[in-house]
Amino acid sequence: MDRISVNIQGETIECPSRTTLYELAQKNQDRFSQPILAAYCDGVLQELYHEVYEGEKIEFLTFDCKDGKSIYFRGISMMLLKAVYSLYTKEKVAPVTIHYSIDSGYYFRINGEVESNPETAKEIEEKMQDYVKRNLIFEKKVIATRDAQKMFEELGMDKKALLCRYRRNSRMTLYKLGHFVDYYYGAMPYSTGVLKHFSIQPFEKGFVFILSNNSDPSMMPDFKPSMKLFHTMRQNRDWSETLHVSTVGELNREIVSGNFRELMLTQEALHEKRIGDIAEEIATRGSRVVTIAGPSSSGKTTFSYRLSTQLHTLGLNPHPISLDNYFVNREHTPKGPDGKYNYECMEALDISLLNENLQDLLAGKEVMLPTYNFISGCREYNDPPTKIGGDDILVIEGIHGLNDKLTYSIPPLDKYKIYISALTTLNLDNHNRISTTQARLIRRIIRDSRTRGSSAQKTISMWESVRKGENENIFPYQEKADAMFNSALIYELAAMKLYADPVLFQVPQGCPEYTEAQRLLKFLDYFLPVDPHDVPLNSILREFIGGGILLN
Repeated sequence: MDRISVNIQGETIECPSRTTLYELAQKNQDRFSQPILAAYCDGVLQELYHEVYEGEKIEFLTFDCKDGKSIYFRGISMMLLKAVYSLYTKEKVAPVTIHYSIDSGYYFRINGEVESNPETAKEIEEKMQDYVKRNLIFEKKVIATRDAQKMFEELGMDKKALLCRYRRNSRMTLYKLGHFVDYYYGAMPYSTGVLKHFSIQPFEKGFVFILSNNSDPSMMPDFKPSMKLFHTMRQNRDWSETLHVSTVGELNREIVSGNFRELMLTQEALHEKRIGDIAEEIATRGSRVVTIAGPSSSGKTTFSYRLSTQLHTLGLNPHPISLDNYFVNREHTPKGPDGKYNYECMEALDISLLNENLQDLLAGKEVMLPTYNFISGCREYNDPPTKIGGDDILVIEGIHGLNDKLTYSIPPLDKYKIYISALTTLNLDNHNRISTTQARLIRRIIRDSRTRGSSAQKTISMWESVRKGENENIFPYQEKADAMFNSALIYELAAMKLYADPVLFQVPQGCPEYTEAQRLLKFLDYFLPVDPHDVPLNSILREFIGGGILLN
């Protein structure tokens, strides 16, 4: 048998031709503390079925990286669905839908007569653990897309069949676990034996399956859901299901049938109504200080403009306060472990000066407000004094807006805190959810390319650092919000596709960001594009694609 040379984790070895990654993983498993789930081969993510070739550079991955966690999640999802469909008859169970992430869990519902209770959760979990012990193989199967569509129609998986209906590729990959067959977007594990750590709990007329949010899959966290966030997402999910547009296949159907414009305007109207409701509540409470916070690319700036417009209609005068002007002088700015200035920590702001200015403004005094010179790294006072009236409201937008330490001198009843994020509730189909983080990353790639000339490669390379700041400074405080606004638009990915594709294709093969760029391109391929010129000029989406009337 012919032999070839490959490089594994920096070491060159010889092996027979047509050797699979699974065979090499078995021989190298003792070098890792966790089960090997897949590998990067010449920078491209490959499942363990992959046959290696001469000179290939192989880096195995486990649960302790982003792609490893995603593979683990998909494997657990398929085990869950197999367990549910095998435990309950078709008369008792209708489609199972995996919705969205809540804390360390993923919310799913079993429609039909199956009750949400601890007994059912235990039954499902025990069935899944039985599959783990049996170490079932995830069998990979490539078939014609039209045959997959027909099969899913016969199985009653209508939304999965609809997804196939609008696929351009003539063939698609399915996975078989025992007798259960399904389609998954992304790489899968080789077998169930590596999926030992999870738990199932009843939650809000459904269930959650909980996975580790640590680098070690065995370190299971307590489930501490953000209920305000959950109810916000459920409200949006209910709305999309009412309009029969809860999946990408259904969105594509609306685009093809010519109903897209009406769908778009309906969602934009819902956004405007929600912003108006928030403004009414601010006026009713008599709040003098409004703080707005949310993760990157949530549309905070456009939201602030539109909220200000709604406040004007109620006879109130919003006055923006930029937290950027309260940075301490650069010489006093804390540095992170990498030696770079950390502008995202609370200590980078002069909180004492901010609160002094807020109190004086609310007391009707004239105040010299600072501006921060980003070139010199120093505070300056170049603007005339500011004085506000009794109908003026101070609007503060910034990363720490939900943290009471930011405005410690303002009584709680005088503050109104708003959390905004793009909480995507659209799914690819019933079993393939779309990450809210993924949609925000696409927004940011488009905006950075348009406004800063930044490449997609650069934006992707910075994303983990951005996410770290969000996890530390925003998400722990989201439940403190008086209102939550979901800036996600059900149509936005179809409108952003034409902007995102060209910049993602520019990411060069071989760089660390290539795998993520290819994954995003594959993801966007599920969407039929729409003409972005139809997007309303005051839409939050305009903050990213440009051409709006609210921002330059």
